[in-house]
Amino acid sequence: MKEKSTKGIWKVISASSMGTMIEWYDFYIFGSLAVVISTKFFPSDNPTAAFLSTLATFAAGFVVRPFGALFFGRLGDLIGRKYTFMVTLLLMGGATFLIGCIPSYETIGFMAPLLVLILRLLQGLALGGEYGGAATYVAEHAPVGQRGYWTSWIQTTATVGLFISLMVILATRNILTPEQFDEWGWRVPFWLSIVMVGVSYLIRKNMDESPVFAKAKSEGKTSTNPLKESFGNRYNMKFVLLALFGATMGQGVVWYTGQFYAMNFMKTVMSIDSSQVDTLLGVALILGTPFFVFFGWLSDKVGRKYIMMGGMLLAILLYRPIYKQMYETTSVKNKTEMVEKTTILAELKENKKQTMDSIYTTNKEYVDGTTFQEIKTVHLENGVAIVVDGKAKVDTKTTVKINSSDNWALVFLVFIQVIFVTMVYGPIAAFLVEMFPVKIRYTSMSLPYHVGNGIFGGLLPAISTYFVTNAKDLGHPEFYLEGLWYPIVIAAVSFVVGMVYIKNKDKNAHE
Repeated sequence: MKEKSTKGIWKVISASSMGTMIEWYDFYIFGSLAVVISTKFFPSDNPTAAFLSTLATFAAGFVVRPFGALFFGRLGDLIGRKYTFMVTLLLMGGATFLIGCIPSYETIGFMAPLLVLILRLLQGLALGGEYGGAATYVAEHAPVGQRGYWTSWIQTTATVGLFISLMVILATRNILTPEQFDEWGWRVPFWLSIVMVGVSYLIRKNMDESPVFAKAKSEGKTSTNPLKESFGNRYNMKFVLLALFGATMGQGVVWYTGQFYAMNFMKTVMSIDSSQVDTLLGVALILGTPFFVFFGWLSDKVGRKYIMMGGMLLAILLYRPIYKQMYETTSVKNKTEMVEKTTILAELKENKKQTMDSIYTTNKEYVDGTTFQEIKTVHLENGVAIVVDGKAKVDTKTTVKINSSDNWALVFLVFIQVIFVTMVYGPIAAFLVEMFPVKIRYTSMSLPYHVGNGIFGGLLPAISTYFVTNAKDLGHPEFYLEGLWYPIVIAAVSFVVGMVYIKNKDKNAHE
């Protein structure tokens, strides 16, 4: 009987995880390609502003996630878990595919960023309904005393989705020439989504409804107004707020710092070659992913609280030392240049607007094998540099290719951050499910999760990048660390609230 039960739960895990993983893949493709997208859908006059606009659009998808949680959470508590997260899957897949079809800014002007924003908002709404449904569905199938372990498999899907997005991008880059990828190849990862969604839909279509929800529905114990019972009830609202400020808020910023901010930091602040960043981040994610399941399993034994709070505390204490080490390890300022191998090439080149640009390419090599390339593009008009705000209009692109030793050092430093992620994220689905009764579970757990992750976590890349950019403009010597104050402060608040008010093993946890 136990073998049959285990076989059944693995079927549930596989079907739920595949769909959720694909939704995360769809959601994160945009962020993984943020640097490229900034040149396609936004004005190219100011690359920094275009990149920040891309991050803001990326963040917009996170901001609407709570609204998706309310809308689809209500449906999930009214009509069932299964059908609700089938709808979210199709909505996410369709929006992702269409992003890959939008013409560039040069072709349709401001309609390009507008359409991207609309589709990004649809992605956010879909994801807002997906996670709560999948986590609730799995938890309601899990054997007593094993919720942490079984729901932790759902927790791996966000990281696996990010990993697959990076690998698809890397494979596409390697198959195509740089020119082909820049011209149209970056759209391929978006188009592939429709195939994966179709397969997942067929699998989910044959799944049964959650037995716990089906039983409650047959007994007439489901909610008739999930929103009112979740947020109009002061007693239940207390737990919604506790889940947000004592857990998901801190978990959200730790998740996005350890994976997404680390990626953007290496690409934009450290200027490391994009393919190298995608590869080393992928290795760190592979090494760290099993720990989601480990900490989920451990939370069944020792409780959820101290594992999650421990992950937050380690992040608070170690983020600045870790990022300082990341920056200094690869900074060419700390390396010995082979001056005799330095080359500078100047050329005139016609741009897409059929005007001429003056391009200066500097290549440097260092004793340890690191290479450095800086391309400065001076935009000309009638043979004279275009002046904006009293300065020549110059675009600068820097690319650093690091050696093997530095590469593995970064893998280790990112891996440490992924461990923090697994500590806060591995147990949290079981933690949230157990806070709320069956009839309003989908609605009640979805909102704090998506506010914590969608708003506090989702805004992190844009806010932290702004802090770094501003500090650099002001000449701050350690400007690259300024972006970390946001996740550190948010995680610290969540840690204090969680330590004071959250119980470690609640005997009254909802089954």
